[in-house]
Amino acid sequence: MTSALTQTRWTYQLMQEKLPPETQAEVIANQLSMSPAPTPDHQHLLKKIFRLLDAFVEGKGIGEVNIAPYDVILDQSNVVQPDIFFVSAVKQGKITARGLEVAPDLIVEIVAPSSFFRDTVQKKDLYEQFGVQEYWIADPANQVIEIFALADQKYQLHGFMAEKGSISSALLTGFTIHSEAIFKRNKK
Repeated sequence: MTSALTQTRWTYQLMQEKLPPETQAEVIANQLSMSPAPTPDHQHLLKKIFRLLDAFVEGKGIGEVNIAPYDVILDQSNVVQPDIFFVSAVKQGKITARGLEVAPDLIVEIVAPSSFFRDTVQKKDLYEQFGVQEYWIADPANQVIEIFALADQKYQLHGFMAEKGSISSALLTGFTIHSEAIFKRNKK
């Protein structure tokens, strides 16, 4: 038995009409997706990466960094709420009262068991399609970050960081994260 919600062909406009404004929902290829509340490990990693990225971007005066919930409207059929995203100064004019109405330059998604397929396959393909220059997949459970950079309209693995080490952005020259600065060491 399928519900009306799963059979509906969702758009940004329909989402705005049918769901309360504070609903944390995404639409990918006209399919509605809602996530449970994030875990403490997710929020810890989000906070750490955001602080480092935001300080770097602010210090260079090259754009703006935002965190979810924040609508990124790629088109009427694809509206996402990336965990963290960077939009360059040249695109800041596309920030409206509705959200960001253009693909960000860099997106960070922090995976959870419930979002693994969506973040590593669906969103990766979507972000590649819409020209997001750099995509980070951060996994707090395994203490891993992968960075994919767009080359010839396809993502190529740019960097991989496991429990120990560092990783650098392909897009933001000089931006490097060290594992000890972001991952919790008291895993249970």
